[in-house]
Amino acid sequence: MTAVIEVDRLTKRYGDTTAVDDVSFTVEKDVIYGLLGRNGAGKTTVMSILTAQNFATSGQVRVFGEHPYENARVLPRMCFVRESQRYPDDAKPPHAFAVARLAFPNWDQELCDRLVADFQLPMNRRIKKLSRGQLSAVGVIIGIASRAEITFFDEPYLGLDAVARQIFYDRLLADYAEHPRTVILSSHLIDEVANLIERVLVIDAGRIVMDETTDAVRERAVTIVGDAQAVDAFVSGREVLHRETLGRVAQVTVLGALSAEERTRLAAAGLDVAPVSLQQLIVRMTQHAADARAAEGRDGRGRAGGGADGRDERGRADGRSERGGAGQGRAGQGREERDRADGRNERARADRDRPEEEGALR
Repeated sequence: MTAVIEVDRLTKRYGDTTAVDDVSFTVEKDVIYGLLGRNGAGKTTVMSILTAQNFATSGQVRVFGEHPYENARVLPRMCFVRESQRYPDDAKPPHAFAVARLAFPNWDQELCDRLVADFQLPMNRRIKKLSRGQLSAVGVIIGIASRAEITFFDEPYLGLDAVARQIFYDRLLADYAEHPRTVILSSHLIDEVANLIERVLVIDAGRIVMDETTDAVRERAVTIVGDAQAVDAFVSGREVLHRETLGRVAQVTVLGALSAEERTRLAAAGLDVAPVSLQQLIVRMTQHAADARAAEGRDGRGRAGGGADGRDERGRADGRSERGGAGQGRAGQGREERDRADGRNERARADRDRPEEEGALR
């Protein structure tokens, strides 16, 4: 397939904080991507750089084979629906849609009107007076009706109730089927969008930790349930993502698909196999990665602390040596003072004795 976005070793720093850390990936044409991860993982930063609304510290970004910054051949072909999109204070929804119609060459006004009716959006109210969900609906309508070749949705569901979210998913999928384009959807409601996305990009602590098709991701892990001893015996040697125990029953999520022979062994041991949802897998993997980073941090501090302890011991030993040397020096100085005093006393006695001796000789 054709790549419409190419990212090579992208890094973004804010002072001492690294928001995106040496990230590389490609985005294929006419595919719906899920850009997933925890708050602060770097998702919005990546999207803002791809849409030329932010600058990279280092690395290369190509959109349609070109740099996107101030590029009139690229920017009109992308639409970025931000979570915190701002509008003029006196703007109403028709004003926002009129500007969007001028900005996006593939804009469909009829589709926009249908979406306004679907979301029951009040058109005569100033945008700043809209509810959080209605404000999100304005962005969602622009994102779908723009029919941009690449459309970014950054947490588009915020404030939308369950019915409105389902309308968004249904309308996006229906229009995508008729007018294919590349969609990059950032969301925390992973299970809700799991049937919508075709490929998963997971970013954690500024790094891409997963870049696979949704079907492949679902096969990456399984949960084994049953007697704790039997479960432990089966999962021995496998990478464990999560473990829960209740009495003698254990539930362990492990990475890796099961072969037919392994499933037969599980059945013979009386163990059950449960599928892992996309959300569960991503949550477990990011937690697992966070625990590994925390353990590395503790080990590093331990090594640094050991070095500091050694330095402290050497410092204390040096201090004792210095104090010992100083004491010895002071003792030596005392002995020298006493010796000089004894010498002065001897000379004084000698001087007193010399006149008597001289008189006796005379």
